[in-house]
Amino acid sequence: MRGALGGPRVLLRRLREVMAEPVSAQERLDKIVVLIAANMVAEVCSVYVLRVDGSFELYATEGLNREAIHLTVLRSDEGLVGLVAREAKSVNLSEAHEHPAFSYRPETGEEIYHSFLGVPILRGGNTLGVLVVQNRARRTYSEEEEEALDTIAVVLAEMIASGELSALAKPGLEPAVRRALHLRGLAVSEGIALGHVVLHEPRAVVTNYIADDIPNELKRLDDAVDTLQSDLDVMLERGDVVDGGEHRDVLEAYRMFAYDRGWLRRLREAVMTGITAEAAVERVQSDVRARMLRQTDPYLRERLHDLDDLANRLMRQLTGQDHAPKREQLPENAIIVARSMGPAALLDYDRTRLRGLVLEEGGPNSHVAIVARALGIATAGQIENATGAVDPGDAIIVDGTSGDVHVRPPSDVENAYKERVRLRARRQAQYLALRDKPCVTKDGEHVTLMLNAGLMVDLPHIAETGAAGVGLFRTELQFMIAPAFPRASAQLSLYQAVLDVANGLPVTFRTLDIGGDKVLPYMRTVEEENPALGWRAIRLGLDRPGLLRSQMRALLKAAAGRELKVMFPMIATVEEFDRAKAMVERELTHLRRHAYVLPERVEVGAMLEVPSLLFQLDELLSRVDFLSVGSNDLVQFLYAADRGNSLVADRFDPISAPVLRALKDIVDKGHAHGKPVALCGEMASKPIGALALIALGYRSFSLSASAVGPVKALILDLDARKAASALLPLLHGACGGAPLREKLEAFAAAEGLQL
Repeated sequence: MRGALGGPRVLLRRLREVMAEPVSAQERLDKIVVLIAANMVAEVCSVYVLRVDGSFELYATEGLNREAIHLTVLRSDEGLVGLVAREAKSVNLSEAHEHPAFSYRPETGEEIYHSFLGVPILRGGNTLGVLVVQNRARRTYSEEEEEALDTIAVVLAEMIASGELSALAKPGLEPAVRRALHLRGLAVSEGIALGHVVLHEPRAVVTNYIADDIPNELKRLDDAVDTLQSDLDVMLERGDVVDGGEHRDVLEAYRMFAYDRGWLRRLREAVMTGITAEAAVERVQSDVRARMLRQTDPYLRERLHDLDDLANRLMRQLTGQDHAPKREQLPENAIIVARSMGPAALLDYDRTRLRGLVLEEGGPNSHVAIVARALGIATAGQIENATGAVDPGDAIIVDGTSGDVHVRPPSDVENAYKERVRLRARRQAQYLALRDKPCVTKDGEHVTLMLNAGLMVDLPHIAETGAAGVGLFRTELQFMIAPAFPRASAQLSLYQAVLDVANGLPVTFRTLDIGGDKVLPYMRTVEEENPALGWRAIRLGLDRPGLLRSQMRALLKAAAGRELKVMFPMIATVEEFDRAKAMVERELTHLRRHAYVLPERVEVGAMLEVPSLLFQLDELLSRVDFLSVGSNDLVQFLYAADRGNSLVADRFDPISAPVLRALKDIVDKGHAHGKPVALCGEMASKPIGALALIALGYRSFSLSASAVGPVKALILDLDARKAASALLPLLHGACGGAPLREKLEAFAAAEGLQL
């Protein structure tokens, strides 16, 4: 097969000529299969294209009956073509008829052909079609022939992706590359956003696939790899892990792959087939991505992310394209699609143009989710292969309420969501009308609604929602979005500004809750087996007292002449609270000694998140001024289920007997000791969660700004005594087999409550 060994470069040059000819799409495809068959010394060459309905249609052939073009259609699970597509790898057979996946189609006339070589047409790890060659003779195609066909598939992928073939398709049966996609994930930040895709780390665009000078392309590749390796070496040697938000372990993984001989060899081999260096990177990474996406091992999936990032870095070296879109280039109604991102990266985008966010990683309690909710950005997380499923500029809809994402949506879906947006706007207007009404149940129970906050952009929501203040101000967000550790003066300025904007309304500051999964890019990280259970929050603060003391001093100075409420996170023992409170007293003594104006009043409380405190409530409540329940962590620790792990995050329901019993004990003990007890987790931000909490006896919540309206509307229509009568007997009695959530939903329906 001399042609297959020596012909790919000649074929690629001929293909470039065909691609440039002013002919129809069908004529172009027909010429391409003729060229491939001649070059491969194959008697058959066929191109099957994946359609929007998930089937494969024969779009062109040399050797099979031409009448079968656009007539032969195979299901995605049918035939050898379906096998190639499913496995995303070549199938090379000397006797195709004997393979169990073989499917005979009489209209093609392929029964006389025995040998079969099929390769997937891949782009971004997604299968767009299948390229096949066949011969009558029983033979196994060589590695060089497979390589040649893989190379040609790269060019065909771009032809399909360009949309040129859509004109050949029947309406509704177009190539799937531009098909509408419905992706399902987790609801992260409520809201609905319609807009256009902006990739947070856009793939470099390859404009030239066919090489003119192979030695020059090899040199370009080698130079780019050398630069990449050198950059990673320098970043690690100087400890510069702040730029780009990468952490040292990620960079170490990058460097390991950057020096991997197998990866580098495959890149060089791809260039040797006649494509450019950047096309080689795209081809190799698309092949790797397609295969690893079909893996279930989480370690292998994580390595895919490392390889994706490394390939993107190398592509940018070769093409000279920017790492991320510039602020001024952001389109109107932009929806960011990212594998993952930190809160600082999100804040870098122009808020006036940003409407939504889609994440491959990151759940409702991730740090970027907190910022997204503060900005009022509809967000969906845990969307598998989101970055590979979209192209920049694609129309997209993000449903942050359900976690659904619609890419290139059909008109009926788009119109339905537009109507939902209009309905949502009308509801928001109704909630706004409730802003100044007292938050009192139908039977006269007052309920205090406060906001969760952490950034200055959160604070205007106090006036917008009519909230009674800030029940949880997450001070760590200032540290997480800063490029370096915030100076004491910067902390003081922020806390003063927060209290100024609150204008006399109470603000409860939570001291730094960092460590574990909340990694600051400028601090050395500690490798831990279970970071959520590790060295974080108050544990880190007590072990690094200088950090906690400097924050307390800034808070006390900022509250001069005003009231200050401060609470400590992740308290596990009464002794920890005593030590933390002693730091407050020490800083007060310091300020008195230096004649500073002191706060008018200082209240010190604890976050109840660790289940051990459930058995120390009497001792703790005798010491604290108030208690705030962090339901997010409390539920994850009660069930030993990592809330950031999509495999178990939704396995247990917070509206369940074990959780509600614990919450009931906490509020009852608080009342007995005469100490205020609030709840500031996500549970209070859902109307059904607020319903359960009011029935348990809670009368103070801190919740997201977008949740104030729906929760307040429920409270105004609720009879708290009826709710308690309906729920409390179920906590220790039989539920008739139905989950508590269903019982509460039935109660709400009977009472006409909007959940």
